[in-house]
Amino acid sequence: MPTINAAGTVPWRVNGDALEVALVHRPRYDDWSWSKGKLEPGERWAVAAFRETQEETGLHVRLGMPLPPTTYRVLDRDGVPATKRVRYWAAQVTGGDGQLEHEIDEVAWLDPMAADTRLDYSHDREQLRALLRAHQRGLLNTWPLLVVRHALAVPGSAWNGDDRKRPLSPAGRLQVPLITETLAAYGVSTLSTSPSTRCVQTLAGYAKRTGIDLHTRNAISEEGFAKRGAKRVHRVVEEVLATGNPTAVCSHGPVLPTILEALLGRIAPTEDRITGTDAALAEAADLGIEKGEVFIAHICGTGADARIVAVERISSKAES
Repeated sequence: MPTINAAGTVPWRVNGDALEVALVHRPRYDDWSWSKGKLEPGERWAVAAFRETQEETGLHVRLGMPLPPTTYRVLDRDGVPATKRVRYWAAQVTGGDGQLEHEIDEVAWLDPMAADTRLDYSHDREQLRALLRAHQRGLLNTWPLLVVRHALAVPGSAWNGDDRKRPLSPAGRLQVPLITETLAAYGVSTLSTSPSTRCVQTLAGYAKRTGIDLHTRNAISEEGFAKRGAKRVHRVVEEVLATGNPTAVCSHGPVLPTILEALLGRIAPTEDRITGTDAALAEAADLGIEKGEVFIAHICGTGADARIVAVERISSKAES
């Protein structure tokens, strides 16, 4: 049986003291559900969720913690039975004009009880329950820290110059748009990078797209790490945690385990985190992440109160 991969969001906002979520109505099916759509060839799940929400609702969102996925049977466009897999994210609305596309004729902002009643499919209520639980525990309003390993670079054996100036390879340059789209989906507003050319080039596409300045940090370069050690790297992490700004930090294979180790002590208690968060972070810190991969920590609070409630790993390879 063929499989259809799709991704979507549960857009949310707080109106006064009340949580509200956005449902969409599809006239073709006369149903109420979450905004979602199929992945395009080579597209990542999170990027598809972000894109589909903006295209269908006109709302600009920032992806937050992942919500429970769902699987169900459908008929494809040719009437053939298929399995549909949908992954969801909580999504905080950051702007947009609310202009609807033809597949959607209404967006309704409802409180959780009204949304539960309005939803037409039982499998959509699982995401609503998870989002409501997070809100009730004060864990819904998170911000992301994206740890990026630079894209594929020209091999050191083929480079005769200063290693700090070694650029991305043609294959690495092809990874940059995927990384750029991922940063956009999570609403990154601060860019911090090793000054090495291969790291700067990895984030340059997003910097150009958004106009956000690249802040270079010698402490997270290979040379700086070798000279100054883990203490300075931990300081960079603490500075990011103090801001609460959606941030991408781009560095190198030898440095990234230390960055991730600095986050291990910030994992939320078991009851306040998604299952597997601690194991996934520990594995990444122990085994590392691949070139072009993005590791995402969803963080609640800032400074000494910052706690990681969920993590994601987005491969450098296409996920569809």
